[in-house]
Amino acid sequence: MANWMNLGDMVRMNASKYPDKTAIADAERRVSFAALEERTNRLANGLLGLGLRRGDRVAVLMENCHEIVEAYVACAKAGLVIVPVNFRLLGREAQYVVNNSDARALIVQDEFIPTIDEVRSTLGNVERFFCCGAEAAAGYEPYEELVASADAVEPGDRVPAADPWVLLYTSGTTGTPKGVLRSHESYAAFYLINPVDFGFRLDDVCLNVMPLCHVNSTFFSFTFTYIGATVYLLPARRFDPIEILQIIERERITFISLIPTHYNILLGVPQEEWKRYDVGSIRKLLCSSAPALGEIKKRIMGRFEGVELYEAYGSTEAGIVTVSFPHEQLTKAGSIGRESLGTDFIKILDEEGRELPPGEVGELYSRGPMMFDGYHKLPEKTAESFAGEWFSAGDMARRDEDGYYYLVDRKHNLIITGGEHVYPSEVEGVIARHPAVLDVAVLGLRHDKWGEAVNAVVVTRHGFEVSEEELIGFCRDKMAPYKKPKSVIFIEADEMPRTASGKILHRALRERFEPDRER
Repeated sequence: MANWMNLGDMVRMNASKYPDKTAIADAERRVSFAALEERTNRLANGLLGLGLRRGDRVAVLMENCHEIVEAYVACAKAGLVIVPVNFRLLGREAQYVVNNSDARALIVQDEFIPTIDEVRSTLGNVERFFCCGAEAAAGYEPYEELVASADAVEPGDRVPAADPWVLLYTSGTTGTPKGVLRSHESYAAFYLINPVDFGFRLDDVCLNVMPLCHVNSTFFSFTFTYIGATVYLLPARRFDPIEILQIIERERITFISLIPTHYNILLGVPQEEWKRYDVGSIRKLLCSSAPALGEIKKRIMGRFEGVELYEAYGSTEAGIVTVSFPHEQLTKAGSIGRESLGTDFIKILDEEGRELPPGEVGELYSRGPMMFDGYHKLPEKTAESFAGEWFSAGDMARRDEDGYYYLVDRKHNLIITGGEHVYPSEVEGVIARHPAVLDVAVLGLRHDKWGEAVNAVVVTRHGFEVSEEELIGFCRDKMAPYKKPKSVIFIEADEMPRTASGKILHRALRERFEPDRER
């Protein structure tokens, strides 16, 4: 594993083999592998010229764009650690990430300058501020000048595979975001395993709509850069289903990784409108980051005829843990599949650390070559997440007799009502089948008699009406009485809090509807 090449090495190799091939594209520009190699060499040398040294942190606050790709590759070449800051964060939230990471330099896309200016005086470790984009910003050095002023030769000595490359901050679904430190080696393992598990090819064209501040994109988009294929970038905030269909047709897209929310939006395009676009180039689709209902999968396969649909389960820390292959989508409905290539046999453990037999629910632990190095500045949290060499992201699961795994819920979302355990995802799966329901989150709120009561927060589909009584009645013969919601709260779609990867923030909903309660 120590000899596996990092992303910077592979850009150099691909620039030699395929100099004129498009590496990165968007609606305005196309960058060849040769051009990407030159610009990332210049950026790497420019950053080192600032006095940064191997292991130093460089924070970036950008949407999906060429510059953020360049920053990832340049840091890989220079032995620097890139710290992607979620562009959806408020100033005080971005401040936490930048300060906690000890970033010495910060590159900001022009539209996010106000976010940084709000807290700039508190970013004590940052020595140099750079701005990229059309608008010049007072107090920021131009990114393009940093690139243009540096040498185009490959920088310095080769970076050891075990060195850290990316410091990703978790979405904070259960509290303050934690910095997840990942090595070149862990990513190289993924970039070599991924094409085997998913069958990616040199002639593939990936459409990336997931934010490059999230592990999903650093895994799946850069896999194509690594193997010499093409990535088409779309800003993560600009998910227009018609534009997606137009891009698929124009660019002959062969692969997209989407979350269930994205698929729901795409499937909302009327059939007659859909038929106006040629989507026949799509070979493979991935559903990840949040569970997808079987009904959605059927509709996806109905719209994209002949497509191979995959589902993957993993985490920022562990990488890809399981894969559900196309032929398993309906034969093992609801399953997250079996172990991905390289993942050791998964363990399902009870609270005492004892391995559970098939059918019983416990905490899912895994180990494999894509594992992270640890939580930044949180050795106790790192230790708590492991049972020996086995890591848990806090997900509850079960295994069937055939070795397929089924997620039950997040450990922290468990509802205890009258001594009975209720997993929100089970109740959500039932409520989501109602034709009027677009989105649902189930949470436990304080109850004088039961300790906690099951409550559903629901977003209805446009043009549909449904009452609280009707939804509760819909659940009546589909689950045990104690699992049935005691109340339903209706909210608008834009009120449903989500992480950058599309996961619903149950914690944020609990804080909204029960702000005075410590959980």
